[in-house]
Amino acid sequence: MITNDKGIVDLKHFVLREVCREAWVKNKQTHKDREQLARRISPGPKPEYRCCIYKEREIIRGRIRLALGQDPDVTRESKNVVAVIPAACDDCPIQEYMVTDVCRFCLGKACLNACKFDAIHPGDTRMRIDPDKCKSCGMCAKSCPFEAIVHLERPCKKACPVDAIYYDEYGICRIDDEKCIHCGHCIHNCPFGAIGSKIYAVEVIKAIKNGKRVIAMCAPATEGQFGKEIGMGAIKAALKKVGFADMVEVGLGGDMTAAYEAKEWIEARKEGRKMTTSCCPAFISMIRHHFPELYETCTSDTVSPMVAVSRYLKSQDPDCVTVFIGPCIAKKGETQNEFIKDRPDYALTYGEMVALLDSKDITIEPVEEDYQEASLFGKRFAGSGGVAAAVLEAMQEMGEDTSEISLLTCAGGAECRKALMRLKAGKLEEDFIEGMMCPGGCIGGPSKHQVENLVMRARSDLLAGADHRKILENLKNYPMDSFSMYRDGHMEE
Repeated sequence: MITNDKGIVDLKHFVLREVCREAWVKNKQTHKDREQLARRISPGPKPEYRCCIYKEREIIRGRIRLALGQDPDVTRESKNVVAVIPAACDDCPIQEYMVTDVCRFCLGKACLNACKFDAIHPGDTRMRIDPDKCKSCGMCAKSCPFEAIVHLERPCKKACPVDAIYYDEYGICRIDDEKCIHCGHCIHNCPFGAIGSKIYAVEVIKAIKNGKRVIAMCAPATEGQFGKEIGMGAIKAALKKVGFADMVEVGLGGDMTAAYEAKEWIEARKEGRKMTTSCCPAFISMIRHHFPELYETCTSDTVSPMVAVSRYLKSQDPDCVTVFIGPCIAKKGETQNEFIKDRPDYALTYGEMVALLDSKDITIEPVEEDYQEASLFGKRFAGSGGVAAAVLEAMQEMGEDTSEISLLTCAGGAECRKALMRLKAGKLEEDFIEGMMCPGGCIGGPSKHQVENLVMRARSDLLAGADHRKILENLKNYPMDSFSMYRDGHMEE
């Protein structure tokens, strides 16, 4: 995982690793176990992370609850996988507008005259804003001739592409579950680590201990995350050591998705319809929650590669447990999305996978890389434009002429929203939209293991060793008629 503060990452990792270690030897963690763990992490008497030992331990208790897949706020229990640790969220400024030292305390008092809520008054040496009266209209800032009044937008709220962040009367961050699309951008933009996602590593451990056949599904973005020496084969070997029965690369699901979306595109072209396509569940959630009319008419009905691989595995072994591993928080939301039938069981991030391995003192070591189940097009689903490129390839393999198809590739929340607004208004010139909520696509996901440029370099070396099999030829090796590729679970006629 990548954030601006290594201390936050280390604390998250330490808490999860210790929770997982206890899960291997205990069937259930008691309240006493949690307290002992909190005191072991923060022994005192001096705090290491926060102002006092009591607050520090309360934050760690919240992190332990997240590590157990629970809401860190004991006063509520939301189904949202993204949650706030209240004790950690109290050091951001409550008011959005503040008067800086640049204020000249001028005679004109343009700011005072502009305010309609009696929220700004002269102080001793500069103007002061009363946060209880301020309505954040910004008129005072616009009127100041010295630009001495600044707009302070909290990092979490600024990062949210759908305005799902708000604050209670105490200034504590809250998440509107109806608006949230689980993109995870707020998590990795909070400088205090006050927002996190629920973690299901303990449930995975329980399944392994109970003798279930637990199968990992690694995202196409995995190649390159751990350096050019660590490919899919090395990840598979490490996961088998910790107890997974097997691992399958989700790039295979990319091939499956590309083939079925190609059929939808062919039909849409004949009917003169525009379509959106994406393997990004945050993008699909943005459409479903914020552009419902487009969800009904323009969204692909084909499932994501993650769901496709899980359905394939469960068609072969209905009792197996499928666990997605990747850089994405939204995949956790997708595993709990009731709109998708026969969805996977759990999703973990790379950081959570590493903590799970560390709990058994297992490291990822290089192996001879001879494992490949996906075409290069399926593997490249992780990059912006990769989905559309694979769909076009599948269409060409089906004998379709794609030379006149126009595409709009969007990466990042702002670009995706702008494209959907144009589609809604009937002003979209392109035929198809591919949307990725993260800049750069899944490779730049919020829980990537390394910075993007390092991933891209290592990834290029790893993909250079892959063969150039075709999408449709590759899919002949799999029983595609044994499971549904559609979101509602219906079988193709």
